[in-house]
Amino acid sequence: MDRVRIALLQGKAESGVAAALAWTEARIEEAAAAGARIVCTQELFATPYFCRVQDAGFFDLAEPIPGPTTERLACQARRLGVVLIASLFERRAPGVYHNTAVVIDADGTLLGRYRKMHIPQDPGFEEKYYFTPGDLGYQAWSTRYGRIGVIICWDQWYPEAARLTALHGAQIIFCPTAIGWLASEKATLGARQRAAWLSVQMGHAVANGCYFAAVNRVGTEAQIEFWGTSFVADVYGERIAEGSVSTPEIVYADCDAKALEDRRRTWPFFRDRRIDSYDGILKRFLDE
Repeated sequence: MDRVRIALLQGKAESGVAAALAWTEARIEEAAAAGARIVCTQELFATPYFCRVQDAGFFDLAEPIPGPTTERLACQARRLGVVLIASLFERRAPGVYHNTAVVIDADGTLLGRYRKMHIPQDPGFEEKYYFTPGDLGYQAWSTRYGRIGVIICWDQWYPEAARLTALHGAQIIFCPTAIGWLASEKATLGARQRAAWLSVQMGHAVANGCYFAAVNRVGTEAQIEFWGTSFVADVYGERIAEGSVSTPEIVYADCDAKALEDRRRTWPFFRDRRIDSYDGILKRFLDE
């Protein structure tokens, strides 16, 4: 990566999978025409956020990887010469499903997949019912336009996830997300919840000396009002691009490898890590 434009596709739930794919493919075309070379979707872009309730029928939305959607996106990536990150509901085996992001290089090669590691269980976010925790670990991939990593939504609250992804050499960490306000909480907690979400991810960019790109959805689905605000934070944690709270749109940012290198030279956090002192991080809680 020298200098690369990235694009985040902030969308809403469409009427079905076909409509969601059509909207996403049209935005990829638009982003590529605007100079974007890496394009990332929101979490579970091809479906509504079905995890609002526990319903076994929603398992029918899952698909294999590789599969029809990855093949379709690979053809588009190859034709446009762009890197794509797409968040999908993966059917791995009967009864085993994952919340998975695929990374497709600019020649259409499926470089790999990241399976969401941290699975939440909250009112309106019934994800433990649907998703098996990821088992591929934290990763980064060398693409035509730089080395990138991916984490997914609930992973964003864990500094270990971002740190281990950065330690694999990720210059940009992408985070497809589906997060919003519950109607019962928005008036009292909404502003603080959104501020916390922004702050923790901006901190990942600072602590790891990398770019951090969060891609959220918009619109109201049942009791959840998704708050959009897709953004890119630079190596100082400053939001250099940000989407609206409620409008489907493409959020663009230009990322600069030299700025990353300069920042790590002046604030060499990786150099000064005391790896001999971190044994406790592997404990659930230090109560012995």
